[in-house]
Amino acid sequence: MGILSSLTCLFPTPGLPALPLPPQRPLQELEGTGFNSLSCLALGTPRQSVPWAFLRWTHLLPQMAVGPSVYGGGSQTGLGGLLWVILVSRAKKYGPVVRVNVFHKTSVIVTSPESVKKFLMSTKYNKDSKMYHAIQTVFGERLFGQGLVSECDYERWHKQRRVMDLAFSRSSLVSLMETFNEKAEQLVEILEAKADGQTPVSMQDMLTCTTMDILAKAAFGMETGMLLGAQKPLSRKVKLILEGITASRNTLAKFMPGKWKQLREIRESIRFLRQVGKDWVQRRREALKRGEDVPADILTQILKGLRAPTWALRGPELLLSFPAGHETSANHLAFTVMELSRQPEILARLQAEVDEVIGSKRHLDCDDLGRLQYLSQVLKESLRLYPPAWGTFRLLEEETLIDGVRVPGNTPLLFSTYVMGRMDTYFEDPLTFNPDRFSPKAPKPRFTYFPFSLGPRSCIGQQFAQMEVKVVMAKLLQRLEFRLVPGQRYGLQEQATLKPLDPVLCTLQPRGWQPAPPPPC
Repeated sequence: MGILSSLTCLFPTPGLPALPLPPQRPLQELEGTGFNSLSCLALGTPRQSVPWAFLRWTHLLPQMAVGPSVYGGGSQTGLGGLLWVILVSRAKKYGPVVRVNVFHKTSVIVTSPESVKKFLMSTKYNKDSKMYHAIQTVFGERLFGQGLVSECDYERWHKQRRVMDLAFSRSSLVSLMETFNEKAEQLVEILEAKADGQTPVSMQDMLTCTTMDILAKAAFGMETGMLLGAQKPLSRKVKLILEGITASRNTLAKFMPGKWKQLREIRESIRFLRQVGKDWVQRRREALKRGEDVPADILTQILKGLRAPTWALRGPELLLSFPAGHETSANHLAFTVMELSRQPEILARLQAEVDEVIGSKRHLDCDDLGRLQYLSQVLKESLRLYPPAWGTFRLLEEETLIDGVRVPGNTPLLFSTYVMGRMDTYFEDPLTFNPDRFSPKAPKPRFTYFPFSLGPRSCIGQQFAQMEVKVVMAKLLQRLEFRLVPGQRYGLQEQATLKPLDPVLCTLQPRGWQPAPPPPC
């Protein structure tokens, strides 16, 4: 539809039906839509009659969108980056319903607890297929496809979820404690060898390798050896895929000759992991048919649960959920290490709890995890300020009144735990790292904190992730002191998920370690 026909839709000509308009709204609310007096004057339109129609047709008139238009093709840094500053500041300034433009696309960010509950806790509102298409297919290669993360139709998604829930039951997760302990111990031993108080270590890289090794063994019974440097090609392919998700948001990337080599490598990486996933599932399925002993991992649990023909397991989609799963846990751990490096009192309290609860134990059990209450609070507070999965979309199919604002149908709604977690409306002094917000006696945040989403489509792996990061963090605190190398920034960036802006370079020392005295003169 061209500009002239767009204008016809917005401002009807005689003989054509006019769009229904809502009651007039206060001027300050109209500012929240991003449509200012200058725009109305230029169009010759009364300002009070604009917001509903403007929101409905602004995607057809991108040059007239005066609100927070954000370039969507590339990494955006927070705490110093445009996207996150805009989202938080607009929500604070304009209230719970705010329009956000990315290129020609319009979304609405919703930040009231009542609306979060209404839209996320219900099965009525599906994910927006246009938003999630970016991870279904990347540069022409099928990535997540219609998998558990990216399937937007609730009924089709629910069939998958029922099967996969069996693999994430409490009994299944308890059986994975051996893997959590094994890989966390391997990480600490490698770090202890570098703990001379001088050698800088990228904690982001080490934690990424750890969570990748954990997930590969827990999900597929595979030893990837990332921590030992045995699978550098696989690590690079996973990294390329995550970069590809971000790069694909730039709709012009495939037309830029300078990007063609990177895009070719991204496509090759996706094809490689799809084939690996297909082979792994096929071998395990055949082993089960032959009655062989197989690992009691997530893949085995899923295959045993596939009795109904309503959903066929797609090995590639299952494996390709692997990069996103390990990345969020690694980033959660890295953000926590980063923040603790400037919180000496919190760190000392954590170390005291770890010393009391687990002492010198090398193998943690579920009872130990339950007793590490303050560590749980620290990890929750880390997710409040630095949620790797920062938000989720739902599609509003019909025109609806949301918190007093009439929003037209076919509008994507954005719900962001990152934004709500930084609003003083819901959290006192929100930029202060304060784990006591999550103490047992503190009031629980209701529909303002959802790092694993909420409702029926909440993250299936949240208990897995919480157990995993708790084991890894407890072992780090038990055995090591870490200090951030000067010059590291406390910011964040987006690359498929939110991650630290810098690689969290730290120097390490064993707990209780003292430097050797200088030699005598």
